[in-house]
Amino acid sequence: MASKSEENLCCPVCQDIFKDPVLLSCSHSFCKDCVQRWWTRKQTLKCPVCKRTSSRKHPPRNLALKNLCEAFLLERDQRSSAALCSLHSENLKLFCVDHQEPVCLVCRDSQKHTDHRFRPVDEAAREHKEELQKCLKPLQEKLKLFEGAKRNCDRTSKQIKAQARDAKRQIRKEFKRLHRVLEKEEEVRVAALRKEEKQKRQAMKQKTEALRGEIAALSDAIRERRRRS
Repeated sequence: MASKSEENLCCPVCQDIFKDPVLLSCSHSFCKDCVQRWWTRKQTLKCPVCKRTSSRKHPPRNLALKNLCEAFLLERDQRSSAALCSLHSENLKLFCVDHQEPVCLVCRDSQKHTDHRFRPVDEAAREHKEELQKCLKPLQEKLKLFEGAKRNCDRTSKQIKAQARDAKRQIRKEFKRLHRVLEKEEEVRVAALRKEEKQKRQAMKQKTEALRGEIAALSDAIRERRRRS
């Protein structure tokens, strides 16, 4: 059964120690080949764990996690009693500084490693782990900065969306108000026009009645003159 620390360094897809891990925008990590094969098979860029769509088709490498995995594998190899030299079947007790590989005592005395520098394998592993930790610290700090920047971007995006929603609501409210004002103005102007029309028609009616009276009087006067002549 894998230890808890080993489980934390396992890819959720292949269930093995991460190989060339990449970091998705959702903060989940996978082996580069594993996630690419997953996306190709599923024909989607969704995260295999949380199903969120990745913002990048080629996600960045997770160097911090890569260094942790390398340190874990090196430490595990050094703890393993079965770590034997493939050439001489002897325990790998030394680390060749020149070839950057663990070797046995027979390898040390062989022609291949003549005049090479050697360190105890435990000491070399410890130094390598310390070096990885030094490299890991700035990467972790950089990761925190990126995560903080991403949170700020997410927060700003939500604010922009909320502002746009409020502005849209305000615009619609203002146009409804203007529509009511225009409708009321329309009613007032139409009513005034009708009143003006009624007054003019009444005036014309009165004028027509007066002219009709004048015409009748003149007609009567003309007939009377003709009768007397």
